Parts: sequence; C-alpha cells; structure tokens
Amino acid sequence: MAVLNVDLDDRSYPIYIEAGLFSGNSPLHKHISAKRVCIVTNDIVHPLYIEKIKQQLNDFDVDEVVLPDGEAQKSLANFDVIMSHLLANGHGRDTTLIALGGGVIGDISGFAAACYQRGINFIQIPTTLLSQVDSSVGGKTAVNHPLGKNMIGAFYQPQAVLIDIDSLSTLPAREFSAGMAEVIKYGILGDKDFFVWLEDNIEKIKSSNTDTLIEMIQRCCQCKADIVGADEKEAGIRALLNLGHTFGHAIEAELGYGEWLHGEAVATGMVLAAKLAVTMNLIEVSDLRRIEALIAAFDLPLNAPSQMGLPEFMQHMRRDKKNLAGKLRFIVPTAIGQSEIRDDVTEGMLQQIL
Repeated sequence: MAVLNVDLDDRSYPIYIEAGLFSGNSPLHKHISAKRVCIVTNDIVHPLYIEKIKQQLNDFDVDEVVLPDGEAQKSLANFDVIMSHLLANGHGRDTTLIALGGGVIGDISGFAAACYQRGINFIQIPTTLLSQVDSSVGGKTAVNHPLGKNMIGAFYQPQAVLIDIDSLSTLPAREFSAGMAEVIKYGILGDKDFFVWLEDNIEKIKSSNTDTLIEMIQRCCQCKADIVGADEKEAGIRALLNLGHTFGHAIEAELGYGEWLHGEAVATGMVLAAKLAVTMNLIEVSDLRRIEALIAAFDLPLNAPSQMGLPEFMQHMRRDKKNLAGKLRFIVPTAIGQSEIRDDVTEGMLQQIL
C-alpha cells in the first residue's frame, strides 16, 4: 500500500492508495473517533460499493444519504438534503461524514462537514479517477451556483483519503478520460518528467495496468500534497492547480453543469491556455502540439464549444475566483513542466485564440 501525507501541521492527513482496499482490511476505522457515521454517496456508486464499506464499519452506527448522480446535483438544494438528514437523525459533533463517490460527492460532503454544527470530521473515499488524483486531496469543498462553479464553499481538510484503484474498473470510459485531464495537468504545470512518463505510458494507462495506475495516481497525489502543504488557502502557488480551469469553468457554466464533464472542459481549457501562451511568446508551437497530442490520446476535446465566443467566455471569466482588483488572471504554461499566473492578458489575445 502506498501512503502519502498532506503536511498541514495539526490538519495533516494520510492518503492511502492500493488495489482492493474496499475488499480487504482498510485503515478506514482508524480515522473514525466515535460510533456515529453517515455515508454520502450517489445512486450509481451506492449499489457498487456501499455494502463493502459498511462491512468495514460493523462496529459503528451507520446511516446514509443517497443523492442522484451528476454535476448538476452539486447544489445548495442537495446541501440542504444532507443537512436535513443529519439533523433529523440526531447526528452530533462526534459524527464522521464519509464521502463515497466522485468529485461531486466529495465536494458537497466536505462542505456539509465544514458547516454542520460548525464542523465535523469527514473522510474522502473517491471512486473516480478525477476525484482520486485531484478533488479529494487538498480540502477544497463547495457547491455550484447557476452564476458560477464552486462559488459557495470552504477550505476544510478531511481526516484521510482512501483510494482503491479497483473502483476504476466500474468507471465508464468517458469518465476515465475526463480524469486524465487532471492527470495531464500536473505534467504541464510543474513536472516535465511526469509529462514524458505519460507520453511513454499511454497504452498501459488505457489498458488499466494496475502498477501503472498506482504509480500515476501516486505521482499526482504527491504533487498536489506538496503544493497544498505549501499553500493551503491558495494565496500563491496553489493557484497553478487551476491550469485550464478559468476557461473550463466558463464552459461548464455556459452549457449547464453536466453537459460537458469537468475534465472535458478542463482539457479544452488547457489547450486554450497553451494557445494563449503561444500568443504571448511564452512557449513554442511544438510544445502546444505535444500538449494537444497527449490530451487527444485520451479522447478529450481540444476545441471550445462552437456556440461559445469571446462574449460568452468573458461573461463567466469575470466571476473567476482568481481575479484580483478587477483584473482577469490566467494560469499559462511557460514550458512543458512550468507555468505561471499572468494578469496581462488582453481581450485581443483571447479573441485570437477563440
């Protein structure tokens, strides 16, 4: 079993990565301090894994909240569903909330944990590639609003993250590809060697080679853990993890959450960020082509939706959380394996790449 640590002083926690964690003796119980547990999951994951998780919690008083699947469910309405369940069932401050599912479940459960009685413990058990390599680590919790993605939320760290890569075997191919966008992101923004490793291991990844997947997820989690440990509240370097997200969130908000998967929107966003970098003379066209080729290798979109031009993008990007003093800020690559935050992007540059 691979064990990493997110180093945040008294808020530090482990990330466990292994095949078969749901079936064997997992360390789950070590991170539950009292007898009450509430599992939040969705109607797709529930029949697949809920009994396996409950079997590991025989000594605990366990109940569950089952939400519909999909990005559109990451809403204040479903946040209220979780809160109402906790209140109606007499949960107290000693309850541990377990998020069993993908990024939507992890984000909304974490936000509920942050708010219920001013904060209760929660554990992330991510079941999608995207949540395993990105959203389950780092303590960003939120729900969406029709006017913007992740605009209502909190920084709130879990007690632990348990990743069973066997859960990827039940993941639809489109969802796996969407997760690969976040994987590729780490290579572009700060790890050239990892980018090259991905180029060299495309077929092993696509064929779900166990050792390859464990190494890939471990490298992503280590990268994120290092960045979060250095900048928990996104005051500096952590913003680099938003590579592709300024464009991507605009796509999701414009089309309606769920029309494009989050990873698909981020993939296109990274291509647009790389095109922006070419326009700004920060990277060579050859770097852009390598980025496009790796993204395309996992069947991810390269082009913005045909119905979106500069006005549609600007409408949403003006609400981006990274903006400061009224200036749009973009994460752009300066080489494969390097990136930086820029606030000198003009509308003319955006028009050119769109």
